Amino acid sequence: MTLATFDVRELLGHPGMSQRRVLGGSLSGLGNELARVPDDAPVAGELRLESVVEGILVSGTVDCTVQLRCARCLKEFEQPLAVPVSELFVMEPAPDSEDYPLDPDGELDPEQMVRDAVGVELPFSPLCMPDCKGLCEVCGGDRNLGECPGHAEIDPRWAGLDQLLQPTDQN
Repeated sequence: MTLATFDVRELLGHPGMSQRRVLGGSLSGLGNELARVPDDAPVAGELRLESVVEGILVSGTVDCTVQLRCARCLKEFEQPLAVPVSELFVMEPAPDSEDYPLDPDGELDPEQMVRDAVGVELPFSPLCMPDCKGLCEVCGGDRNLGECPGHAEIDPRWAGLDQLLQPTDQN
């Protein structure tokens, strides 16, 4: 199921007139390696469609649940996401314009606007908790769960640097 379109014919050409519409549906294929909106997750919100001289101004909040993978420990978790939107839909957007197109039949399709707004808000480096300790680079154990026993062995290639960091006796 995708997002439903809105019939805005009665708003067009009547600046100042507005309607409230409920956004509902789902998005597929939105995300990256560490953050994504599940294909079957509901995307909802309440939008205000306001007729302005240029076209239709859409504003409101889009709510969804995002599936995340911690950038440090790779644990998967979910988090709610609320994204404010305020975008203009016009009949014929200019090529270099950021406005969204209205269908010639008076239909407003909010899907690209929602994809753009939610996609920008997906975290680049999500953390399961602010003080996540991550995985051990030696054994791969999850340090948050105490799976890493600690490693005293230093890679011999770095032994020279370790000596530089030792305090010297300055007497």
